[in-house]
Amino acid sequence: MIEAGHLYGIGVGPGDPELITLKALRLLQNAPVVAYPVSFGKSLARSIVANYLPENQIEIPMPFPFKIDESAQPFYDKAAEELAKHLSAGQDVVVLCEGDPFFYGTFMYLFTRLSEQFVTEVVPGVSSVMASASALGVPLTYRNDAFMVLSAILPAQELSQKLAVADAAVIIKLGKHFTKVYEVLKQLGLAERAKFIERATMHNQRIVPLSEVAPDTVPYFSLIMIPSQWESE
Repeated sequence: MIEAGHLYGIGVGPGDPELITLKALRLLQNAPVVAYPVSFGKSLARSIVANYLPENQIEIPMPFPFKIDESAQPFYDKAAEELAKHLSAGQDVVVLCEGDPFFYGTFMYLFTRLSEQFVTEVVPGVSSVMASASALGVPLTYRNDAFMVLSAILPAQELSQKLAVADAAVIIKLGKHFTKVYEVLKQLGLAERAKFIERATMHNQRIVPLSEVAPDTVPYFSLIMIPSQWESE
């Protein structure tokens, strides 16, 4: 009887190839099968680790729509079925995930489908939130701060309510929602404190004042950070 392979979800960080952990790198280079999400024909996760990939490794691109008006669940079902074939045949499978697998990561949906059937291990990675704080040069939180991570997709009223009670916050998934978020920040008096960054740690990273951001050009991989206000005692 063939022993099933192990499934590994590894975080490859936000973009800088040097931010991958040693453990993730070891698993990546030893696994016979590597899978990664693909959107619009490209895979950011694969591009991050491209120089680390060994030869003769089986690659499984997993196309996902990443569209609000289209359910990705059938795509996750199909991807899980494909991975299960290799795992059942005794092959270890590494799944690449930008940032951290369990922090808004695509791997979560494969984990829920496969972890009860196959031995699964998750290797954490550097999230875009932490990488952005370092790139911007601003400490996120101090002492007993309440910190929130919010999706820009939320309605303006809900964003406003949550931001009003946070000491520090990060708003992710900006894209076409930038204008809505910016208006909320101005209404709450947070616009001057807020910091904008896109494609953190990538070769085309860009940091500009919030007031100079062109709304039509804001990519999905961008965020707004509202760092803590700490005053020394």
